Amino acid sequence: MSESPQTGQSQPSQFELLRQRRFAPFFLTQLLGAFNDNVYKNALVALIAFAAVRSSTMNDGLMINLAAGLFILPFFLFSALCGQIADKYEKSVLIRRIKLAEILIMGCGVVAFYLNSVPLLIGILFLMGVQSTFFGPIKYGILPQHLHESELTGGNGLVELGTFLAILLGTIAGTQLIAKADSGSVLPVSIVLMLVAIAGYVASRAIPESPANDPSLVIRFNPFTETYKLVRDTARHRVIFQSILAISWFWFMGATYLAQFPVYARDVLGGGVDVFTVLLSSFSIGIAAGSVLCERLSHGRVEIGLVPFGALGITLFGLDLVFATPSVAMGTGLGVGAFLLADGAWRVLFDIFMVGLFGGFYIVPLYALIQQQSAPERLSRAIACNNIMNALLMVMSALVVLVLLALGASVTQIFLAMAFMNALVALYIFRQVPEFFMRFLIWLLIHTLYRVRVKGLQHIPESGAAIVVANHVSFVDALILGGCIRRPVRFVMYHKIYALPVLNFIFRTARAIPIAGQREDKALYDRAFEEMQGALAAGDLLCIFPEGEITRDGEMNPFKPGILRVLEAQPAPVIPMALQGLWGSLFSRKGGPAFFKLPRRLFARIGLNIGAPLSPDTLSLEALQHSVTQLRGDRR
Repeated sequence: MSESPQTGQSQPSQFELLRQRRFAPFFLTQLLGAFNDNVYKNALVALIAFAAVRSSTMNDGLMINLAAGLFILPFFLFSALCGQIADKYEKSVLIRRIKLAEILIMGCGVVAFYLNSVPLLIGILFLMGVQSTFFGPIKYGILPQHLHESELTGGNGLVELGTFLAILLGTIAGTQLIAKADSGSVLPVSIVLMLVAIAGYVASRAIPESPANDPSLVIRFNPFTETYKLVRDTARHRVIFQSILAISWFWFMGATYLAQFPVYARDVLGGGVDVFTVLLSSFSIGIAAGSVLCERLSHGRVEIGLVPFGALGITLFGLDLVFATPSVAMGTGLGVGAFLLADGAWRVLFDIFMVGLFGGFYIVPLYALIQQQSAPERLSRAIACNNIMNALLMVMSALVVLVLLALGASVTQIFLAMAFMNALVALYIFRQVPEFFMRFLIWLLIHTLYRVRVKGLQHIPESGAAIVVANHVSFVDALILGGCIRRPVRFVMYHKIYALPVLNFIFRTARAIPIAGQREDKALYDRAFEEMQGALAAGDLLCIFPEGEITRDGEMNPFKPGILRVLEAQPAPVIPMALQGLWGSLFSRKGGPAFFKLPRRLFARIGLNIGAPLSPDTLSLEALQHSVTQLRGDRR
């Protein structure tokens, strides 16, 4: 158990999910599957490399790239079909059938290893790609059926943790089992492949039932037409599709870094194969750590503000990796010990770790956002679209690197290009979906200047129209409330605050409603009430500061009757809340104009107390102000 600085309450650790049947069997199933994929792929690559050494006619580069292409090809051909199947049928049964298929495929792979037939092994790899294509939409589509929304970030973080650790361990195991097997024996790798496949099936049998999201769906098999329609239909949902593009860009970068690490370790750092393993370990552990930390940084909500934070960190540490790279190799064929003792080695490893860490911050909230925003009956198809775009960007990564290499670029220059390209792509995505940057600014505010302790968050309904009211202490009250409340809030605010630089971007993005005094601007005043009524009619959560202005002395001003006008036209539950500890802050009017004084302290503890909903039928201004006053207490 850990205490959240946002809620001030003990919350279960995300690792508690690993002890629960609704998550643990699925987690183990997907981890074992990812491990087996990477054992097989890397054992095959090592076998091809050794075969090429023994044969003067085999082109190992051609065969390795052919293998990689055949593994990715099914994602283009079958993702649309797999997304439909995952939405139409019960998922736990589908997973068990997929795991049975894995046992059969691994059995064929073992035979191919014993026959030492590279073409047959590559053909089996294609079948593994097909199996992964079927599993992909289920992998992320099943989580919202077994996890609460507040657990999505933690659950996705654990899935990414398991995936990247499986990639790391599978890469090491597959290479070592083939490279160091006595007399070229394939018995060790064969035993591992079969045992892991069987263990994956056994684990899958404990996955709870996951009802079909759209059992009436008519499945269409044309791969090209359905792929086009899938991407087109998903693109209509702006936030979901831009999230998919952002995830795909991450896989573009990840594929680029991973593809360059062997050459970087050998030719730039002067290390042997074990140094490459250390680089891969640092990157994978970084992503795993970032994925797990997302839950702690987001405090149980889908916090897309971490996405720009992650993009910024990837760029900064990607640039520092370029500056940390030695101009002359540290040696020739260095082992791990000699490499770690060389000047600059730890800085290189730290930068690679941090690129991975911020990659975890970047990717986990995006998966959680897709799961949160997608209609349940289309979620698996959205994930299938994501898999298609991921595969496309990974292929584009290989093509871009080939072009850069043909132009004479070094590995270090490729890393430099990745850092700059990441900054440009991030700017494009955040311009297309300003909600990402808005949430980042809010997240930054409540994680630098303040530590917010929230009580009574359960009183805010997860859906449906409602009005929250609060005392008005500072210019950032709306940002703090928006950062603490788990669902989008439509704020009503004075038009001059709405127009403040930087804050205006946040308020516009959050669809805040500007209002003026009736005597100041009658047209804007009336339009604001029309928008408020429309927001409630649409089932939105509306926030009103009934004082109508920010306090000048720390005490609450009398509530104005505007909220009663809204309730007369559109009745909705009213939820009182009170901010504590903001009077005297940089953004309040105590001690001088707001923004023009130094903050009293960083990480100041402030409170947000939320009361039970009040019925609109018998509500009076006096009763409402009394409720807010009681919640605030003596702490202004």
